[in-house]
Amino acid sequence: MKNTSPSMPVRTIDEYLTGLPENVIIALEDLRTLIKSVIPEAQETISYQIPTFKYFGSLVGFAAFKSHCSFFVMSTAVTKAFQEELKPYKTATTTIHFTPEKPLPESLVTAIVKARITENENQISKKRKQQTESRPGQS
Repeated sequence: MKNTSPSMPVRTIDEYLTGLPENVIIALEDLRTLIKSVIPEAQETISYQIPTFKYFGSLVGFAAFKSHCSFFVMSTAVTKAFQEELKPYKTATTTIHFTPEKPLPESLVTAIVKARITENENQISKKRKQQTESRPGQS
């Protein structure tokens, strides 16, 4: 179902969605809108040829495949934290499979995105603290 070709990589999420089946476009646009409502300051980009939202690094992403769509959590810890809620879905290490006919619940997506925001903010805060502590002569 992917609409990308090796000779013509997509540059935007809108380009990625072009040419997909209507029900897939609707499902992925709904997911996109929900993610943006949770973190409007996230940057939309294409990373490794998948739509990705960045906020202090990669936050979450999604993609369309022949028989399913995927929501990329991009964090093993967050995927594990939601393992009970994810039981109805096929999952991989950091990926949740769903179909347009059975989209992920908004409350679950919202909770996952918020968990990833917190995780990314904590990581950047830790890095900044380490950088400050490693500077000689700074207090």
